[in-house]
Amino acid sequence: MSFNFRTFAASTAVVLAAGAAFAQTNPMVGGAEMFADKNIVENAVNSADHTTLVAAVQAAGLAETLMGAGPFTVFAPTNDAFAALPAGTVDTLLLPENKEQLTKILLCHVVADSVMSDAISTSQAADDVPVVVDSVGGCPLTLKKDAAGAVIVSAAATAPANVTIADVQQSNGVIHVIDAVLLPAN
Repeated sequence: MSFNFRTFAASTAVVLAAGAAFAQTNPMVGGAEMFADKNIVENAVNSADHTTLVAAVQAAGLAETLMGAGPFTVFAPTNDAFAALPAGTVDTLLLPENKEQLTKILLCHVVADSVMSDAISTSQAADDVPVVVDSVGGCPLTLKKDAAGAVIVSAAATAPANVTIADVQQSNGVIHVIDAVLLPAN
């Protein structure tokens, strides 16, 4: 039996193409791949869109918690979301004397469970009931989908935030990227 290089090369190409078709790509957030085998903090530090959130999590001393076993769902505001707050708000919150307030705000973005977008019904009828979950910070979060299927999250004291990237799997939960900062009622 002789070796046929063309047959071998063609067979190898088919196998590689089939493998690539079945390979799942990691979602991109802030220009960085998010790896399902890394925890929330390990992934977030690589997102160019979440540098303010990472700085706030570190200032509040929550990094170790969010590296824990979970599961956690984090509604992760982008840098633009923080920039939309009144001028000076972020700088003031990052001061050591405001750590308690910063922690409360950040924990309003965390649910001690894994909440995937497919668990939220699409609000098309008046009798649709949105999903309400309690955040670790004690803020009730209302989750719903609009008629187009986009996820919207609301906290009592803020306008709704749109989920711009949903269901980013982490080793200890899930991240949903949002376009606004959620604030507690008090």
